[in-house]
Amino acid sequence: MRIARPYALELDYTREMLTPLLLHPDHWPKRVLLVGLGAGSLVKFLWRNRPDAKLTVVEIEPRMVAVAQQFFKLPDDPERIDIQIADGADFMIASKRRYDLILVDGFDAEARTGRLDTVAFYLNCRARLADEGILSINLLSRRKDFTHSVARLEEAFDGRAIAFPSCDSGNAIALAVSPDTVCSQRPAGSTLGVSTFEDLALSAQSLRKATGLNLLPTLARLTGTRHAAGGVLRL
Repeated sequence: MRIARPYALELDYTREMLTPLLLHPDHWPKRVLLVGLGAGSLVKFLWRNRPDAKLTVVEIEPRMVAVAQQFFKLPDDPERIDIQIADGADFMIASKRRYDLILVDGFDAEARTGRLDTVAFYLNCRARLADEGILSINLLSRRKDFTHSVARLEEAFDGRAIAFPSCDSGNAIALAVSPDTVCSQRPAGSTLGVSTFEDLALSAQSLRKATGLNLLPTLARLTGTRHAAGGVLRL
């Protein structure tokens, strides 16, 4: 965190995790689930820039909450930020709520994901997504090989998933939507995640002006992938 800008996203992968904001109107999302608190960067950004959003945070390590509050300016706002001390995989099984946006960024001290990178977990995430909802997940590998993780994600979401090129840090962000998702903001019959890069660039410029979050470099990196054939991003 940059002390002078505590609500800004300083790390590339945290910025890329919010790429779903380009695929929806400014008032989206209303209900967010975050698995893994860390220093609270994603929570703080959404709390600041999406004032109508209700944020549920699942964190397995109780001490992380105190650290985020004491050193990283995590807001004390129980009306909008509901922190649950629990295992993320167990929470996803037990929860009955549905969320517009699910953000998964959970690892142990050895950078292992455990059950958070399994077909069963991804299926539970799929069940918790609201209509037009999106899952955004941080994949981390020292070898920068995410093949197996992406394959599991595609299996759970019937192929409706994409993975970004990995960052220099070894992180790669993947997005997924429910196979039967249809976006009401688009022409009848079109599906969420089919967007021209021209439209996405306009959305990115608007988002940058409103929040300071610049996703134009992310779009540039996506243009060379198989998900960008014909100047269209397909999720």
